[in-house]
Amino acid sequence: MLKLGVPSKGRLQDDTFAWFNDRGLKLERTGSDREYTGAVSGVDGIELVLLSAGEIPKELAKGRIHLGVTGTDLIHEKLPLHEQQVSTIAEMGFGFADLIIAVPNVWVDVNTLHDLDAVAAQFRADHGFRLRIATKYHNLVRKGLQDFGIADYQLVDSQGATEGTVANLTAEAIADITSSGATLVANHLKILTDGVLLKSQASVFASKTADWAGVDDTATALCKLMGWDILK
Repeated sequence: MLKLGVPSKGRLQDDTFAWFNDRGLKLERTGSDREYTGAVSGVDGIELVLLSAGEIPKELAKGRIHLGVTGTDLIHEKLPLHEQQVSTIAEMGFGFADLIIAVPNVWVDVNTLHDLDAVAAQFRADHGFRLRIATKYHNLVRKGLQDFGIADYQLVDSQGATEGTVANLTAEAIADITSSGATLVANHLKILTDGVLLKSQASVFASKTADWAGVDDTATALCKLMGWDILK
């Protein structure tokens, strides 16, 4: 069976089901809301696997599912070697979000990453410790700031509302996913003009490590239905 991993709940699941349904592959949940089971019709030989969006990158990388729907941000964050482990099959046109760097509005002279670099160096000189950036996306932020030559900072792990860390004095800046920016505004934060580290959307990814032997006919039929190139 060709295993297709999709988000197990929420708007992302609803939009994923609708996207596939519009293209002739019907996905549906079976059983109660508490049961993570589903069914696929339109192409024979596909098993629906319901997972959290955050689990899907790992399952793709380990080859336990052949295809998976998740955000670009999660693939890049959780799979540092993603180019060797997965390939992008289709961008789905929903679930848009940007990974951004934001600072307090009161930092009127800080509008770019270059400005942040200068402030970070001065901050360490003034306070004796590095400027703190709160985030859940350590790998992406570290790589993004490295690309800009910024090194004088420390990442603070944020498992709650990242936007609130500046007001709570546990960080001086944040790096987080945002779609509308409304929460940032409500927390008196502004996005640096060049502070978009990654643009993300929901996409279909194929595992490069899964065992595709035995599912060639199913993969071929799915590609024909969806208008995709050959998988793998």
